Amino acid sequence: MSTVLLRQVPVSSPVHNLWAGTKMIAAFLISLLLMFWPTWPVLGAMVVFLLAIGLIARLPLGTLPRLPWWFWALLSAGALINLPVGGAAVLRYTQAVVFGLILVAASFLIAWTTPMGEIAPALARLGAPLRKIKVPVDEWAVVVALTLRGLPLLLEEIRVLRAARRLRPKDRLLDRAADSPIIDILTAAMAVATRRATELGEAITARGGTGQLTARPSAPGRRDAVALGLVGLVCAGSVLLDVLI
Repeated sequence: MSTVLLRQVPVSSPVHNLWAGTKMIAAFLISLLLMFWPTWPVLGAMVVFLLAIGLIARLPLGTLPRLPWWFWALLSAGALINLPVGGAAVLRYTQAVVFGLILVAASFLIAWTTPMGEIAPALARLGAPLRKIKVPVDEWAVVVALTLRGLPLLLEEIRVLRAARRLRPKDRLLDRAADSPIIDILTAAMAVATRRATELGEAITARGGTGQLTARPSAPGRRDAVALGLVGLVCAGSVLLDVLI
């Protein structure tokens, strides 16, 4: 995977300057559209739209994750499984794959153009109406934000552990007695994650608790209204294109 997975790409662009909640609402609108209107014209329009957003955000090609070979092998195996059922089943399977990739791409665009520190305040502001029915919005926002922040760190630790294991001197007796390499790496990763979680909890407590993570002021502006209007026009235009075709 790319080293910028779920990390902000440090460039300046109109997409980077948008409020984090605006990007979340836009991704939700796209997912809602595809859920009820997953036709090929709509899927194609969304692919073109996301590519255009990537260009406007000035994201370099190196930002794209390098998917492993087994990912494409699994997709091909799924198509082969549906092949005996008929062409319609393969077509439906392909639509489902494209649907999933579009949602993943939309999520990655949010991560690549948004500082992780803005995620929790935006989620807390979007979920503010739920506080009236005693929903722990702030706690949920903090959990999501810390998960997004911790996942890249965990992936980086796993890479380091894999590299360290490959550099370890070869010993046949030790190799025979050792467990599976995957189990070794996962065990070490869990130990590292536990240590990091403890340190992070102590740091958050020392700085005033989790409430400080959602207390950061954030609000949408005029450009956010324009951006959401553009997303709405693209969604409506893709539906109109499908109807005309």
